Amino acid sequence: MSPTLSPRRVVTVEDEALAQRCAQGRIVLIDDHPEVLRSLRTLLWMEGYACDEYPSAVDYLQWRERQEPVFPGPVCVLSDVRMPDMDGLGLLMLMQQHADTPLILMSGASGMRDAIQGFRLGAVDFLLKPVEISELLGAIARALALSTERQRHRDRDGDLAARLASLSPREHSVAERIVQGQTNQQIADALGISLRSVKRVRQAASQKLGANSTAELVLRFTGSAAAGRLVEPSRSWPDRGLGPAVPTR
Repeated sequence: MSPTLSPRRVVTVEDEALAQRCAQGRIVLIDDHPEVLRSLRTLLWMEGYACDEYPSAVDYLQWRERQEPVFPGPVCVLSDVRMPDMDGLGLLMLMQQHADTPLILMSGASGMRDAIQGFRLGAVDFLLKPVEISELLGAIARALALSTERQRHRDRDGDLAARLASLSPREHSVAERIVQGQTNQQIADALGISLRSVKRVRQAASQKLGANSTAELVLRFTGSAAAGRLVEPSRSWPDRGLGPAVPTR
């Protein structure tokens, strides 16, 4: 499955309204009980969010496989734990490859073991049905904030990777030696080129990386590597308040 989905274009008035909701937050609802999905959708729609509904984790994963375009904005998954075919914990394990999509688990029949495992796998929260409205909205707000931050980091890393990939082999070699702490003269001697050529190549590499100083060049060059995107040069469980907002099983 692809970790990111293509952006969807606004074509109609309805698209524009949905895009505005997605900009606030898109909530993926997964539960095998239709009445739970209806209740959650009604509540979250009134809060201004966009909602996608799926009766199972498998249906949601199949949708991701199709890679259909979506409007930009933060997104999180709100999934039941106990479901046929694939439970919420199994979904959480698979969703770890989608770093910008936080997941909230909810259940009316889980124990402490499921909660602990969920948090260990990276769940933002673990809610007990019936869920109090304020508890639910708080968890969603935290998950969407986390999604926004992760998307920002993803976009930054993607920009760094693209800039690094634009370097010529010579520019890449010079930048790499700068990161290693070599002086212009040392680089010239090592590569068998003139000092003037080193300065020219160094300036070109700095411009492509968007660096205005040696320190920025080092940070941008090593930042791409640290993000795992170095490419070849151009060749809550405890004490929940409960209420009747979401129906229990």
